[in-house]
This record gives sequence, C-alpha cells and structure tokens, in this order.
Amino acid sequence: MTIRGGLFGRPIAERKRKMSRKQNPSGTANIQTGRKKKKISIRHTWPYHLLLFPGMMVLLIYTVVPFLGNVIAFQNFKPIMGIAKSKWVGFENFTYMFKLPDTFKIFRNTLVIAIGKLTFNLVMSVFFAILLNEVSNKLFKKTIQTICFLPHFLSWVIVGSVAYQMFRPTTGMVNVFLMNAGIIQNGIPFLTEKWHWAVTYLLIGVWQGMGWGTIIYLAAITGISGELYEAAMIDGANRWQRMWNITLPGIRGTVVTLLIMNLGKVMGSNYERLDQFGNTQVKDFSYQLAIYIYDKGLASAKFSMATAVGIFQSLVGLVLVLLSDRIAKMLGEEGLL
Repeated sequence: MTIRGGLFGRPIAERKRKMSRKQNPSGTANIQTGRKKKKISIRHTWPYHLLLFPGMMVLLIYTVVPFLGNVIAFQNFKPIMGIAKSKWVGFENFTYMFKLPDTFKIFRNTLVIAIGKLTFNLVMSVFFAILLNEVSNKLFKKTIQTICFLPHFLSWVIVGSVAYQMFRPTTGMVNVFLMNAGIIQNGIPFLTEKWHWAVTYLLIGVWQGMGWGTIIYLAAITGISGELYEAAMIDGANRWQRMWNITLPGIRGTVVTLLIMNLGKVMGSNYERLDQFGNTQVKDFSYQLAIYIYDKGLASAKFSMATAVGIFQSLVGLVLVLLSDRIAKMLGEEGLL
C-alpha cells in the first residue's frame, strides 16, 4: 500500500528518495552501522599517556631544550658571559661565514661527495637486493645478507685502519697484488691523490652502508605478490622483463621514501670518517663541513660561528627534503609530508 502525504499527494517514499539524492548528489548510498561512536575520555587512556611521558621528557631535555641554544648563532657568544649577557650581533656570523675564502669550496666538497655516496648507495643496494632475491638457497641467501650487513656496525676507526693497510701507495695489499700480477708498474696513490682518494672514499662508504639499504629493499621486494611473477611467466616474460616491469615498480615507493630521508643528511659529513681518511695531500676534496666546523668553530673557540654553519647546513637539508618530497608527489608518489 502506498502512503500519500504532503501538499501534492506524493508518496512519502518518493519524497524521501529525492531528499536523499539532494543530500547525497553522488548517488552513493549512505550506510549507517547503527552503532554510535563512543567518546574515549582520558580516564580510559591515561596509562598510554603515562607510557609516553618518559620518551617525551627525553625528547624535551635532549632535543628541544638544546635546540634553543641555537640563539648563540646570532650573538658574539662568550662562555664566561653565558647566553643572557653575550652581545647580540644579528646575522654577522652568517655574513662572516660567507666571506671566508674556503666557504664555497667546503660546501661544494660536502655536497658533491654526499650526492655521489647517495647515488652509488642507491644503485648498489637495489642491484644487490635484486640479486639476493633471485637466490633460491635460503641458507646461502641469509649468510650473504648477514655478511653484507655487518660493516654497517663497524666503527670508522676500524674501517680506516683496514683501508690504510689495503690501499697504501707501495705496501698496500691491493697495490702489491696488482704489481705482482704485472697489471701496474708503480703503486696507485689511492689515499694520497685527490681524485683517487675521492673514488676510494666513495667506494669504502658504499661498502660500509650498502648492507643497510639492501636489507630494506629486499624486504620491500618480498612484499610484492608472487601472483604477479606467475602471471608474467605464463605470458612468457623472461627474468629481465619481470625485474623491470614488476620488481622495480614494486619497490619504487620504498626507493623514493629512503631517497627523501637521506637527502636531509646530504649536507652532513662524518667527522670521524674524514679524520681517518683525510690528509693534507687531499685537502682540496677532504676539507668538508665537519672538519670546517671543528677548525673554524670549536678549535678556535668561535662557538657562534660553528652554530651559524650548523644552522645553514640544516636549512639546506630541509630545503632538499621539501623539494624532493614535492617532486615525488608530482610523480605520483605519496612522499613523506
């Protein structure tokens, strides 16, 4: 039976449908579960807030409070006078930093070496992860995976000592082997000529950090559905085609995420590493931000100057992260921000 009502005698059901279409013009049905949302009060969640408290206190004490000390970059800071009584100089420290003759060479060295390391690490990590993924023997696969991951935990002091024994100009293991094999007549100056040093420095860095990236990319590869590979094999795709059309697109999101994260550290050079590998003969390339901050700032007690360089370094890293995140979103990836 049709129930009529209203001014024009239209069926009530019809008027309800029209009202529903006006409220929901897309035509999709409004689904109601019939359950009311419960408001969760702090009385029920206070144990979780209590668990967060120690971590928040550590973050506050060791990150937020020291961050306020960056104000000395705008002062002529004297430790004996403290932050409160030191003279305010504005941007004079930043102006002085850019007037120094070595400043642009320092930033150039840091940026070029960091981008080279980032590129080589990315390519080698992805390549090695794909190779390991093709290994069928699980024991062999895990053994190689562990061996490649171990250098990540080695101190640069140990790595530097091993590298010195291997790459010394005349008595290093590599030069001795090459000379005994008749490949070269004189030793290669791996650590004493700037171009050879740059290549050696990059390769050692890739060897030390490649295992970490390999583990992450290998985990991303294992998350790709095996049905895609089975369907590709049925369609006659060879191994190279499966890798190019399934594996690489499948880990693209992980590659972009790690790339954005690492770009934030592209201006950060490792003092311990440079101290182990650097020397006066390769100063044109080895003189980077970490050494610069120590020499011009801390060793000379110019704390304001060192802080100004550190702030500029952080700003460059932030700009690179924001720019890469924007580019990733333009290419259809999610990005980080």
